[in-house]
Amino acid sequence: MREVEWTRLRAPDLRALASAAATVIVPVGSMEQHGPHLPVEVDSLLATEVSRRAARRVAEPARVVVAPTLWCGLAEHHMAFGATITLDFETFHAMLRCVCRSIARHGFPRVMLLNGHGGNVTALNVIAGELARELDADIATSTYWLLSAAASAFGEILEHQPNVRHACEAETSMLLAVAPDLVDREAMVTTDGPLTSVVSESGVYHYRSFAEISPSGVLGVPSAASAEKGERLLDAAADALADVLVDPASWR
Repeated sequence: MREVEWTRLRAPDLRALASAAATVIVPVGSMEQHGPHLPVEVDSLLATEVSRRAARRVAEPARVVVAPTLWCGLAEHHMAFGATITLDFETFHAMLRCVCRSIARHGFPRVMLLNGHGGNVTALNVIAGELARELDADIATSTYWLLSAAASAFGEILEHQPNVRHACEAETSMLLAVAPDLVDREAMVTTDGPLTSVVSESGVYHYRSFAEISPSGVLGVPSAASAEKGERLLDAAADALADVLVDPASWR
């Protein structure tokens, strides 16, 4: 299997990939509470896994390489539960600028910031636009479960949710598929939470601590999770991302 991870490649390999106009995926996650049953690295772990699977689906010569994951994001709304590390917007922006600038200076023509944390979405949309102009580079961002093909597939796979929530049927299933030893199965079946969105039904955003939305830190139905669902969800997300990666025109 062709190696796709930046951290496992040698400098000559990466120079060759840049010369071959490879696309670079930068997984962007978070380090935050995920209820009583999942580890705090969920968002980073899953963004990385989807990125790897998608990169391996892309045939030569439309090569893809997966950069090191930005494991810390914007998670102030989870701080009430402890176990969370968060950045402020300026630091988050600066870290992504440095990463993307380095990648662009090496000659890679495209960067996809592949997000795995809901709290990063709005910031990443702004940052991708600013960096594309500043660096004169093709920089895009997406959240894996919001890719249209992935969202459609997730709605068919999940039994109790329309899509990803938080520490939910979807995220718990995917963790059972890739890191089952990190899931507390006893807590998993006793910690279902509301399906409420963090954005109000009126369409108005108003900051709230996650503790005001869910006393357990869970949104969704982890008791319905399974490793089989997790594999299907991960494959659907990877397929959707791979389709986007082979057609950069779809970024516009």
